[in-house]
Amino acid sequence: MTENEAFIYESIFNQVRMGFLSVDEIKENIIEEIEDNEFEDEISEDWAFEKIDQEYKKLLLESKQWKTPTDTEKLIKAFDELADENIIALHNAGYTTSDGEYEVVEVERELQENEVESDGYCFYHEQDLARAIDIEDPGLYIAFQKVDNSDEETTISVGKKVAEVLRNNGFEVNWNESAKTKIEIPGFRWQKIFDEDARDLQDYSEVVDRMIQ
Repeated sequence: MTENEAFIYESIFNQVRMGFLSVDEIKENIIEEIEDNEFEDEISEDWAFEKIDQEYKKLLLESKQWKTPTDTEKLIKAFDELADENIIALHNAGYTTSDGEYEVVEVERELQENEVESDGYCFYHEQDLARAIDIEDPGLYIAFQKVDNSDEETTISVGKKVAEVLRNNGFEVNWNESAKTKIEIPGFRWQKIFDEDARDLQDYSEVVDRMIQ
């Protein structure tokens, strides 16, 4: 595999295993990525589509061996519980920490329009998620804070609440109770297959609805 093929293959692997997009959507994305990087002379549509289909079939086979509840299912439950406790908890919030913070502020704005103010927030982003599908060294980092807050004690209290709910859902948690470090779930393995009938974890209006009830 050439360096450019390896680059595109990594993107295919991640998009299939994250389980947020259908195979057709991934194919559209990958063709766009090949064109944006001007790899068309080197990487054919047939090669890309074959790799996508192979990875999807491999994931389907693996999923038959998954033990339930999976780490992903436990995390969904934990994030729902956090929302019930007035903590904004967002799945796959953007690509970077700053993207995630932007998404949180948008949710907070919607909450305030409904006369609700959150007690804090937490999220993981796409780069975090890429590690959770790493077969060699899985794990997941969770960012936390409170919107418009600069008080470390307030930040730490949000972190403690997030860590407590994660532990209550069966996760081991690594965190030094510092306002400056993310919470780590070591060994966290993301296991999800796209299902068009399943709940869309990236529909943050569901988080808003849950928090204003």
